[in-house]
Amino acid sequence: MKFAATLLLSCSALMTASNAFADAPSVVVSIKPIHSLVASVMKGVAEPKLIVEGSASPHTYNMRPSNASALQKADLIFWVGHGMEAFLEKPLEALGTKAAVVSLEDAPGLTKLKFREGGVFEPEAEEEGHDHGHSHGSEDHAAGAEDDGDHDHDGNDVHLWLDPMNAKAMAQDIEKALVQADPENATTYQANGADLMKRLDALDAELKATLAPVKDKPFIVFHDAYQYFENRYGVKVAGSITVSPESIPGAERVKEIHQKVEELGATCVFAEPQFEPKLVKVVTEGSKARSGVLDPEAGALTEGPDLYFEMMRGLATSLKTCLSQAS
Repeated sequence: MKFAATLLLSCSALMTASNAFADAPSVVVSIKPIHSLVASVMKGVAEPKLIVEGSASPHTYNMRPSNASALQKADLIFWVGHGMEAFLEKPLEALGTKAAVVSLEDAPGLTKLKFREGGVFEPEAEEEGHDHGHSHGSEDHAAGAEDDGDHDHDGNDVHLWLDPMNAKAMAQDIEKALVQADPENATTYQANGADLMKRLDALDAELKATLAPVKDKPFIVFHDAYQYFENRYGVKVAGSITVSPESIPGAERVKEIHQKVEELGATCVFAEPQFEPKLVKVVTEGSKARSGVLDPEAGALTEGPDLYFEMMRGLATSLKTCLSQAS
């Protein structure tokens, strides 16, 4: 009897969990950092689907048939916006017609910074598009979803998530959208959202303490993605190898950055895991600068609720490790 009662309770729990997932909306998210925030708010209800998986980058991504299917079935879609995921704009219009689409670049309370221009952040005329040695995988591309390389650098910098206070603003917008789409699970979304706010505040304090000793040491990054991180923590980016990862720099650009490394005595030059590491080697050759890796899109991390925190800690740790070795 005791075994039968236990079995009945187990079956009941499984059915309850199954029903919760069955009744939850189908949620699709564009990129890993945003997916992590959505997954945090949805904990205990369902798991959102991710478009840009693995080590792929939204800067160079092409839609796959599996992505198109997910968009067609979605009830709710989260993305940053056209400036970040330009590849998604046409598929959203064609395939995401039944879904509510939330552009998180429009979330209330965001700090927004303009794209930088001039000097070592000036676009290079010699740059050529789409040669990163980056693989999109073996699946055929979805029809009508060509990557046009249109990453907009005329307006605001779209790497908004690299400031935890912006992540808080986006998380509040995520919670609001989920509550509207699925009021039956509102209490869970709200509790998860409140917990996420506390975790983001704690992360912010932790990163400030981690980076305080290296704030004044200049470094070079692969592409100009870190303004929000710099603005929040006072670290000193001296320039980028390329303004946009859709383009690789020409010889003159590489020479210019190499000279900048020498002039500034830049301590470190950072690559990104999704893009060509040889450029960093060329830029640092003959200098005292060390090389490191920063991963602002979490390409090397496994998706899930903890990814955002791992990514931000990884950025801070990589910076501190490399910069603290300076003489």
